[in-house]
Amino acid sequence: MNRIRLNVNGEDREVEVDPRRLLVHAVREEVGLTGTHVGCLTGDCGACTVLVDDRSVKSCSVLAVSADGARLRTIEDLGTEDDLDPVQRAFLEEFAFQCGYCLPGMLLTVRELLDRDPDPGEEDIVQAVSGNLCRCTGYGPILRAVRSAVRATREADRP
Repeated sequence: MNRIRLNVNGEDREVEVDPRRLLVHAVREEVGLTGTHVGCLTGDCGACTVLVDDRSVKSCSVLAVSADGARLRTIEDLGTEDDLDPVQRAFLEEFAFQCGYCLPGMLLTVRELLDRDPDPGEEDIVQAVSGNLCRCTGYGPILRAVRSAVRATREADRP
């Protein structure tokens, strides 16, 4: 077993993990945050996406020990029912999810995109969400939601 230190959603944590443990399992089982979904376990679907040091990462393709000392942000930190993140609000208003399985990863992927570039172009938006599979929506509502979140971000940045 290895003891690793993580800052998860602003809280310093120490957890013991087997050196072969995937980050997705450590987040869900050792840290207890189950909003990060386990999907394909091959890095293809994006359901397990978390932010590691402000970059979106498919946590099923990362060993937990490699995240030692990192800052992790999970879906539980994105917003609250009373104070939604603009990305959450846009997905809700555009009905950009159905079953919700892809939603945590999709939201964090879009949050990372907007943190990196508050005014991404259409190609950037499509590229960002292309690594997250959604079998329900056909991506039309998702792309509308991202565009809506971009507009909301632009408006929030105006003086």
